[in-house]
Amino acid sequence: MSDSVIRVEHLSKRYRLGQIDPYQTLRDAIARVAVSSSRAVRSAFAGRSKATRNPSPDGHIWALKDVSFEVDRGEVLGVIGPNGAGKTTLLKILSRITEPTEGRAEIYGSVGSLLEVGTGFHYELSGRENVYLSGAVLGMSKREIDEKFDDIVSFAEVGEFMDTPVKRYSDGMRVRLGFSVAAHLEPDVIIVDEVLAVGDASFQRKCLGRMGEVRGEGRTVIFVSHDMAAVENLCDRAFALARGEIFASGNPSDVISQYLESYAGYSTVPLASRTDRRGTGRFRFVGLRISSGPNPTDTVRCGAPVDFEVSYEGKPPLRNVDVAILFYNQFGTCVLLAGSAIIGKVFDEVPAKGTFVCRFAKFPLMPGTYHLLLGGDTNSVQADEVKDAATLQVVEGDYYGSGKLPPRGYGEFATPHEWELA
Repeated sequence: MSDSVIRVEHLSKRYRLGQIDPYQTLRDAIARVAVSSSRAVRSAFAGRSKATRNPSPDGHIWALKDVSFEVDRGEVLGVIGPNGAGKTTLLKILSRITEPTEGRAEIYGSVGSLLEVGTGFHYELSGRENVYLSGAVLGMSKREIDEKFDDIVSFAEVGEFMDTPVKRYSDGMRVRLGFSVAAHLEPDVIIVDEVLAVGDASFQRKCLGRMGEVRGEGRTVIFVSHDMAAVENLCDRAFALARGEIFASGNPSDVISQYLESYAGYSTVPLASRTDRRGTGRFRFVGLRISSGPNPTDTVRCGAPVDFEVSYEGKPPLRNVDVAILFYNQFGTCVLLAGSAIIGKVFDEVPAKGTFVCRFAKFPLMPGTYHLLLGGDTNSVQADEVKDAATLQVVEGDYYGSGKLPPRGYGEFATPHEWELA
C-alpha cells in the first residue's frame, strides 16, 4: 500500500500576462487558509479549465506544465531551479493559495507553509503580541503557542525586546522572530520556500540545524532553495524545474549536477563577447587561458603546476590594479580566492592591453568541477567582474608525492603539512 502523503498529477498553471489574480496578497492568503487547517484533512484540487498543454497563445504563460510527482510520509523532497522556473507557483498550489489550471494536487494531513518569514506581523504590536498573532495566522492554537513561547523566544535571541514594538526592530530581528515562530509549527507536511536564505551567517546555520531536527522528527517536507549544499544535506530526493517542467529527478547530488551543467553559464560564449558583466568598464577581461603544460586545457591534476593567463583591454591610465580569480564548487560555494592584493601584489600601473598571469606551483583543489569568476579593480573601484568565466575540471593527482591520491569527497583542497611524534 502506498504511503504517499502528497500526490501531484499532471499539474499545470497558466497565467495571463498583466492579469491581476482574484486572490489577495500572499500574506493575506496564508492567513485566510492557515487557520482552517485541520490535523487530518485530505485536500484535493481539480483544474476546471479545459485548456490544453499546447504552446500558449499570445498573452499567456505556463508557470507550470504537466508536473507529476509523489512524496512519501517522512520524506524530504528538494526542489531546485532558476528564478522563474515555477517553484513558487507549485508551492502556492500545494499551500491552497491558488488553484491549478489543469491536473490535481492531493495532500493527506495538515500543512504548514513557510513561504514568507514574518507572516501576520503587525509593526505597531510588540514582539510578544506578534508571536501570538503570527502563530495564530500559521494555524497554531493559543495553547500550542503558550507551550512553545519560551522556545520561540530563545531560538530568535530577542528576549529582551519582546515587549518592544516590532516597528523598532531591525530587519534581522524581525527575520529571527518570524522564522522562529514558523519553525515551531508541527503540521504533518511542511512547505519551505527559501526561508533559509535570510538573516546573518550564524542564524542561517541555526535555521539549517532546525531543519535537520524537523527531518529527524519524521515530518514530510518540501524544501525549495538555491542553496545546493543545503538541498544535498537535508533532502532524501530532489527534482529540478525549468520553464515550469521537471527535467531532472532522483538523488539530490545527481539532480544538482544535471541542473548546474544545464545552467553552467556562458561556456560557449567568448569572454570578450560577454555582456553580463559588472563594473565601470575601465578595463575588461577579454580572454582566459588555462595551461598545465605547453597546451591550453580545461582539465588539470591536483598537485600539478597550473597557469591562468587573463587577458584584458582598458582605458589608460590604469593604476593600482588588483585582479582575482574565485573558484566555486558545484554547490555555488567559493572554495578558493586567488587575488593579487591578498598576497601583497597590487599593480601600480599597467598598459592599455596585456595579460595577468596567476601561477600555482601545485594546484590545491581536490578532484571535482569548478566554475571561475574573474574580478578586477582600479583604485579600489570595481572595473570588471565576469561570473562563470570558465569551467575547470580537476582530476586525481599525487599532490604530496607520496604515491597516494587524495580521495574525492574528503575536503575541497590539499595543503602542505607535516606530521611528527612529539
